[in-house]
Amino acid sequence: MATQKIAVYSLSGMFLVKYDNNLKNTTDDAVPNYLTSLKFKQSHFLTDVRLTLGYTAVIIAAITFYADYKLGWDKTKDATFWAVLVYFTLNGALTFWIWGMEKGNVFTGEIDAPSKGRSLLSIASSVTKHTPIYNLTVRYQDSNKQPKTLELSSPFTRWFDADGVFVAKPFQQWLASEIPLVGQVDPQKQIDGPASEPSGSVHSNNEGPDEQRLPETPKKSGSSTQTPVSARTRKGKKT
Repeated sequence: MATQKIAVYSLSGMFLVKYDNNLKNTTDDAVPNYLTSLKFKQSHFLTDVRLTLGYTAVIIAAITFYADYKLGWDKTKDATFWAVLVYFTLNGALTFWIWGMEKGNVFTGEIDAPSKGRSLLSIASSVTKHTPIYNLTVRYQDSNKQPKTLELSSPFTRWFDADGVFVAKPFQQWLASEIPLVGQVDPQKQIDGPASEPSGSVHSNNEGPDEQRLPETPKKSGSSTQTPVSARTRKGKKT
């Protein structure tokens, strides 16, 4: 996956991440890329239904426009009425599907491990406007095939470095450490504590989600606490 730069900037000693949908979109794309590399089989059912509804509505609109252009309004007004009705019905169904069924879904799939059998996994993401925190809702099956739900959150600065480049390893470590099913499949990415930071990124556990402090630059004092190196005068005195 090609790295993508996201806009970041530093102002008045504070490290600020400019909120942008690119942060979420880039991270969303990394979820299926990582899981499919672990042999998870992704289901495209939700996406297929959304595309079917959208393309069907577009095709109906195109046919209606062509018929009106060729045959005229008088001959097509009855058909146009029904076409418009079907078009808005499909768009209503599409809106419901996106907000009611997909609900920010970025991955739905399963893995068939010889020792654990088939296990299902579903991940949905969300962000709050102007807050660079990545939220995940994870649904999976534990070792006893019981459904479990996890609510995870982490700042984007965990896997975006100071130059705004996405770094895959800390993101994958976070997923493997927080989602038991992923950790079982990829135990090498599990870590005891928080995932390691990408090179160049900075964060503080005591800071709010919107801003992270940079290391403070040592200040120059007007008077030095150390005795300066002396230089001898002609009379042998020190200055």
